[in-house]
Amino acid sequence: MEKARTAVLVDFGGVITSSVLQAFTDFGASLGDPRLPLQLLSRDQPSRTLLADHECGRIDTEAFERGFAERLRVHGAVVEAEGLTARMQAGMSIDQDMLALLGDLRVAGHPVALVSNSFGTGTYDGVDLAALADVVVISGVVGIRKPSRRIYSIACERLCVAPEEAVMIDDLQQNLDGAARIGIGGVLHTSAADTRRQLAERFGISA
Repeated sequence: MEKARTAVLVDFGGVITSSVLQAFTDFGASLGDPRLPLQLLSRDQPSRTLLADHECGRIDTEAFERGFAERLRVHGAVVEAEGLTARMQAGMSIDQDMLALLGDLRVAGHPVALVSNSFGTGTYDGVDLAALADVVVISGVVGIRKPSRRIYSIACERLCVAPEEAVMIDDLQQNLDGAARIGIGGVLHTSAADTRRQLAERFGISA
């Protein structure tokens, strides 16, 4: 018999915030090519390595910014390295409806863990993470990034729940696939309203 899922793991960028992909696309547009930043981060091996090393805490923000500014320059976009990650995220905003949803889940007795791949500095400014979640797991702090199974295990261990008792809310299918490998259920986030609808009956909150 399947265990009841009572705990929630939740992503930050693209779930608690507006779309990261849109923000990066908007930044690319400011450089003259909307697709360039995401293309590099997904397909250009040096850029992919920079991102992985940064998300795992092996290099700091300044090193990532220097390296990625150089990759952008190689592909025809001249940018200043200093403050690059902040400019890439400038279009992102906090989704108040998602904050309300997480608050409702916790009031209903469901523990919440934030599981986030870190990026740049200031990403979490303006958000009281301790008020948002019972547990906060940031990739650069623990040295492991999504979709590695280990980062989800750490979150479950800190919440004192089994993976089979948790669901993960994320806007990227690859991250849900990683969580599913250890038995965590998945909710692909497209909007606060849709995510609330998916969780309402299961978690005893209003739709």
